[in-house]
Amino acid sequence: MSSRGLPTLQGEGGLSRYLSEIRKFPLLEPEEEYMLAKRWKEHEDPGAARKLITSHLRLVAKIAMGYRGYGLPVSEIVAEGNVGLMQAVKRFEPDKGFRLATYAMWWIRAAIQEYILRSWSLVKLGTTANQKKLFFNLRKAKNKINAIEDGDLTPEHVATLSDQLGVSPQEVTDMNRRLSGPDSSLNAPLRSDSESEWQDWLADDTLDQETRMADREELGERHTLLEAALGELTERERDIIKARRLQDEPATLEELSQKYGISRERVRQIEVRAFEKLQTQMKRAQQDRRPVPIDAS
Repeated sequence: MSSRGLPTLQGEGGLSRYLSEIRKFPLLEPEEEYMLAKRWKEHEDPGAARKLITSHLRLVAKIAMGYRGYGLPVSEIVAEGNVGLMQAVKRFEPDKGFRLATYAMWWIRAAIQEYILRSWSLVKLGTTANQKKLFFNLRKAKNKINAIEDGDLTPEHVATLSDQLGVSPQEVTDMNRRLSGPDSSLNAPLRSDSESEWQDWLADDTLDQETRMADREELGERHTLLEAALGELTERERDIIKARRLQDEPATLEELSQKYGISRERVRQIEVRAFEKLQTQMKRAQQDRRPVPIDAS
């Protein structure tokens, strides 16, 4: 399976042209997608694979725009996402009963995240799962508490983010300084000789149709897996993991320590153990179905 002959995003100035070009490829009806996937799986028909890939290029572009704030050319992020899409098509099992978009989203995100982490140097970022999750979640968490985008955080904001994201205050401070640098600002120029800024690379609303459809399918499937996995926890584990991980406004360790009459550290330990149980159960259910990108929920 090759990317030869597919549209390419040439440099920073070709985004509009690229989006216009990939919109020419029609979306597939479920029956057509199923038959094409069967033709590829059973006969390795390159024509079938190409139709599956081109019909999902808009999905890649949409996902890629969500990673536009890391100081990397969108053309490279899109290219990495397309590699993930091709891997998804190659491994897609049409008889599993779900749409290619649902399956491909995981591969696309995993490919893009891996590329971004490589580019930012894991030597400086750290290699633990929590540090990687912090890298991709800090901006969203800052927005929720109305923290300033640039510059150092207040001690109160550092404490809140540390509590919510499960990392030390120093890790929050260090990561915020890296992400607030000039290379990652949405207002930073794309090039020294260009007036375009990173924020100019926002997603086109016309990309939303297939993404909304895929999001609904993915959310439904993940909700089913999550509900089953939650059933394996004790009542207290389930209560703590829901309060800490599954609410729009997560409860603090202090709030839960008062509720259960235990220390903050004990609450954190229960949360970690419960989360590990959830991961084990969900990975078991997802085995051989899709890759797992870094949790950015």
